[in-house]
Amino acid sequence: MCCSMSNRARVAHSILIPAVLLAATTAQAETEAPAKVEEAKIEEIVVTATPYASDPNALSTIVGQVNRNDILRGGGANLADALADVPGVTGSSFAAGASRPVIRGFDSTRVKVLENGAGSFDVADVGPDHGVPIDPLSTREIEVIRGAATLRYGSQAIGGVVNAINNRIPFADLDKPFAGEVSASAGTGANLYQGSALLDARSGRVAFHADGFGRHTGDYDIPGGSLSNSFFRGEGGSLGAAYIGEASKTGATVVRYQARYGIPGETSYIDMNQTKGLGRSTIDFDGGTFESLNIDAGYADYSHSEKDATGAADSTFMDKEWDSRVEAILAPSGALSAGAIGVQAQRRKFTALGEGADYLLPTLTKSAATFAFAETSFTPTLKLQAGARAEHVNVKGTPLSNVQTAREFTPLSGSLGLVLTPSSALTLGMTVASAARAPAQTELFARGPHDGPQTYELGDPALKIERSNSIEGSLRVDATPVHLEMSAWAAHFDNFIYGRLTGQTCDEEGDCAAGDANELRELVYTQGNAKFRGLEGKARVTVAKTESGSLEVKALADYVRATLSNAGNVPRIPPYHFGVGLDWTSAMFDAGVLWRRSGAQNKTAQGETPTDGFSTLEAELGFRPWPDQRDIEISLIGRNLTDTEQRNATAFNKDEILLPGRDVRLVLRAGF
Repeated sequence: MCCSMSNRARVAHSILIPAVLLAATTAQAETEAPAKVEEAKIEEIVVTATPYASDPNALSTIVGQVNRNDILRGGGANLADALADVPGVTGSSFAAGASRPVIRGFDSTRVKVLENGAGSFDVADVGPDHGVPIDPLSTREIEVIRGAATLRYGSQAIGGVVNAINNRIPFADLDKPFAGEVSASAGTGANLYQGSALLDARSGRVAFHADGFGRHTGDYDIPGGSLSNSFFRGEGGSLGAAYIGEASKTGATVVRYQARYGIPGETSYIDMNQTKGLGRSTIDFDGGTFESLNIDAGYADYSHSEKDATGAADSTFMDKEWDSRVEAILAPSGALSAGAIGVQAQRRKFTALGEGADYLLPTLTKSAATFAFAETSFTPTLKLQAGARAEHVNVKGTPLSNVQTAREFTPLSGSLGLVLTPSSALTLGMTVASAARAPAQTELFARGPHDGPQTYELGDPALKIERSNSIEGSLRVDATPVHLEMSAWAAHFDNFIYGRLTGQTCDEEGDCAAGDANELRELVYTQGNAKFRGLEGKARVTVAKTESGSLEVKALADYVRATLSNAGNVPRIPPYHFGVGLDWTSAMFDAGVLWRRSGAQNKTAQGETPTDGFSTLEAELGFRPWPDQRDIEISLIGRNLTDTEQRNATAFNKDEILLPGRDVRLVLRAGF
C-alpha cells in the first residue's frame, strides 16, 4: 500500500534538522527584537486523580499531562503514541490501530483507559490486536495517573489510568458565542493525511459541541521498505448539548467511531465500530455538608470483525457495556480541607462469534463499588491525603470444562499520602497503598486459539484476587531556571496474574507439543508473587533567555524491573528509556531536537526472546505567522530521522514486526 520514499520526502528529511538548528540560532541572535511577547500563565488543574479538581503540585503522586498541541504533533492513531514523551509510559505496539498504553510495565487488564472519566467500552483487554476506540484527534488533553490515585477507578486500574479529556459534554466556559479549531496533517512515512474540526457554541444557557475527524494511512515505512498490512483508516465524531443553570449543569453527547486497520505479518484486518452515549450532571450546593454532586453515566455498543483478505469475517467480538458514577464533594469543615464520597456501578456483556467463540465464550461482568477521598492539612506546608475503595465483582463465563462458572470477588483498596511543600518551588510526596484487583474474564475463562497474537490460551477459573502493596516517593522542583519531576516506586504483588508461555506450541484443536511444530504458542494464565520497582523523571533547564525567546535543555528517563518469585522475570517489561534534547521557544518560532535511547531488554521471561536497544532522533519546528495569534501554527515534525530498526520489547509480536521508520509530517492548526 505504501510506495517508496519520494525525492521530495528525502529533501524534507535532509533539511529538517538544519532548519531547526538554524531557526534556534537565528532567533537567539535577534536580541534586539522590537517587542517582547509575554504569555499569560495558565493555571493547570488535574481532574482525574481525585473527584475534586486539584493543582498537580498539590498531589502526593505525579500526574502526566499532554496538551492539545502536543497531541497533534504526536500524530499517532492511538493514545499510546500521544503519550510517547511521558516518562514511564510506552505502548503495546501490536498494530497502527492497536497500541494500548503500558504504564510502568502494566498493561491490558491493569490499565484503565477512559474518556472524560468514563470507560472506553471496548475489548482491547481481550487481545493485543484489539484497539481502543478513542482517537487522539478528538482529544484536547490527556492525563496519566500512576500509583495510589488509580483506586478511584476500580480494580482494573491497579497499574494506571489514561484519561482522554474533551468538551463533548459542553460544560467548558466560553468567553464568546462560539469557538473551535481545525487541523490538518500530511506525512511521508505512511502516506498519512488526516484532519479534524471541533466547534463549541453557547446561546444563553444552552451550550453545543460538535467534532469530527478522519485519518488515512497506508502501510508504514520501515528501514529498507514498508511493513505489509500496517495501514489504518479511521473516522468519527460527536454531537453534544448541555443546559447551564445557575447552580447546576446537565449535558449529554453521542459519539460514533469507526476504524479499519491491518494486522502486520498477516493478511487479515480489523473492522471496528462503536456508538457511545455519555451523560453528566453537576449540582452545586450553597452551604451545608456537601459542596457539589456529580453524576456520570455512559453506555456503548461496540463490535469489531476480524476479516480475511476477501472481506469475509472470521471472528466477531461484541461488547455492550454501561458505567455509572455518583460523587458527592464534601465542603471543607474542621480538619477536612477536601473530601468526596462516591458509588460506582458497571455492567459488561461480552460475546464472540465465529472463530472468536473458540477462544472465549460469552461472559457477563458486573461490579458495584463505594469509595472515599479525604484531605487534611497538619500545617500550611504539610497535608495528608487518603483514599479507600470497596468493590464487589461478579464474573460469569464458561471455561474449557464447558461448565458455566460464576466467580465473585471483593477487592478492598486503600492509600495514604503525605505532601510537603516547604516552599512554592519545592514539593515532596510520599504514598503508601494496598490495592486489589479481581481477575478479568480472559484470565478466568480463555479456552482456545487466539489468532491475533498467535497463541493458544487457557484461563484458570480458580484464580484469586491479586494484591499490590506499594510505596512511592516524588520530588517536584518548579523554580526558574529548573523544572524537575521525579518518582521512585516499588510494589510487591501477592497472587500476581500473568500469561505464562509454556514453551509448547499447539494446533487449533489444542493438541500441544514441545518445540515449534505447531503454529500457536501455548499461554497459560497463572499466579505467583512478583516485585516491581522503578524510577522515572523529566527535567527542563533554561540555559538562555532573551527578549526574543528562551533556550532550554530537556531530559527524560524511566526504568522498570519486574521479577517473579522463584520464576524468573515478568513477561513483556519495557527496558530503560533515556532522552536529552534542546527546545527553543519564541513568539514566532518554536524548535526542538530530542535524542532518545531505548535500552536492550535481556531480562526476559520464559518463552521470550531478547530485544536489541536502539537510538533515534526527533525534531520539531513550529511557525506562527501572527505571533499574537498563538492558536494559528504550522509545524514540521520529524520522527526516527536516523531511520533505525526498532522493536518494542512490550509488543507480543516484536520478533516479527518493526516499528515505523523515518517519517516527516506537516501539521496545520488554527483555533478561532
